Amino acid sequence: MEIMNKRTLASRGAQAVALLVVAQIAFAHAIPKIQQPGPGATVAAPKEVEIEFTESLEPTFSSMYVTTEAGTQVTTHKSTIDLDDKKHMRVALPDLQPGGVYTVQWKAFAADGHRTQGHYNFTVK
Repeated sequence: MEIMNKRTLASRGAQAVALLVVAQIAFAHAIPKIQQPGPGATVAAPKEVEIEFTESLEPTFSSMYVTTEAGTQVTTHKSTIDLDDKKHMRVALPDLQPGGVYTVQWKAFAADGHRTQGHYNFTVK
């Protein structure tokens, strides 16, 4: 009887751990998966910045913009979320100056209600 109780407890413990793992995945935060241009990249002047997130985004509350090294915003259009792929956000860029360091600032409001934000730099050749 005691062996049966230990097996039952072990089984229930394993089920509890599995449930916690599934719950963490279900409530995951939207974080960048792919960024173009990427963090720290040196690139020819891009026409837009794109970020693919790990979770679907709420378009109303998610945004992205780009600034110069001095903090001046260079983006003149609002960022957009792809309606066919709500994990994909982009913002159009004007002609950027060669040799400039630019900062991408993003805020992601996941469809599950979690908010994340961040920033990274890239350099134009």
